[in-house]
Amino acid sequence: MTTPYTLSFSCPDQPGIIAQVSGAIFEHGGNIRVVNQFNDIERGRFFMRAEFVTACPRPRLEAALARLAGPLEMSWQLRAHEQRPRVLLLVSKFDHCLADLLYRTRVGELAMDIVGVVSNHPKTALTAAEFGATPFYHLPVTPATKAAQEAEIIRLIEDNEVDLVVLARYMQVLSPTFAAALSGRCINIHHSFLPSFKGAKPYHQAYDYGVKMIGATAHYVTADLDEGPIIYQDVEAVSHADTPEDLVRKGRNIEQRVLARAVLWHLAQRVLINGNKTVVFWS
Repeated sequence: MTTPYTLSFSCPDQPGIIAQVSGAIFEHGGNIRVVNQFNDIERGRFFMRAEFVTACPRPRLEAALARLAGPLEMSWQLRAHEQRPRVLLLVSKFDHCLADLLYRTRVGELAMDIVGVVSNHPKTALTAAEFGATPFYHLPVTPATKAAQEAEIIRLIEDNEVDLVVLARYMQVLSPTFAAALSGRCINIHHSFLPSFKGAKPYHQAYDYGVKMIGATAHYVTADLDEGPIIYQDVEAVSHADTPEDLVRKGRNIEQRVLARAVLWHLAQRVLINGNKTVVFWS
């Protein structure tokens, strides 16, 4: 019986990478069905994603790839398609992105297992409860309790063997230590006005300035607030006739679809970090 896998990796660019990797897959009974590659000439790095099937036992396959990874200096990830990533969702007061992710998971659009929802606002428990028995953790936070609250989230991540953390409008500034612990496995969403309109009610600020385009950005979390490697962005036109409430409504829709797209691509190993940027294999 064959098992479908996805392999994604990056390494310093050099001749023969594709031949070595595809050869290792072939030697272990693999049949490659989809392959994407990119050479970053400026940085001298090579990126590749391959979907393949094989009947080879996983330990033997991983051992073969590990033997390649050393000499090639590969940063790599191998996942069987039946292996659903375990995801923890963090949210604050506004729960539109949370509800969207819960729904897309329930209908099978996002192949992930949500192990819990963490919020500093108790009202979001109602949203989590509407979509089944997803565990809900109310962890309020103040400046005095921030370190302890983040430590509790880290404990939940470790105890539940979480693969990905999604900040679904989690309106707390992460400490550098917390952000570093989630490097490469935490996705955030924010409105694309940053850094133009910071603080409260950014859509109302945009309305006051008469903007004609609003948007949202999904990115990986780093210690630099809202400046991590970008995964996906989208925009929508607005007119002079739109009210601040119209901008908020349109902004919610953009945030939902941008975050869902970024999570979908991450789950499928279509996103590879490249310094302060990303390589995204859309298809």
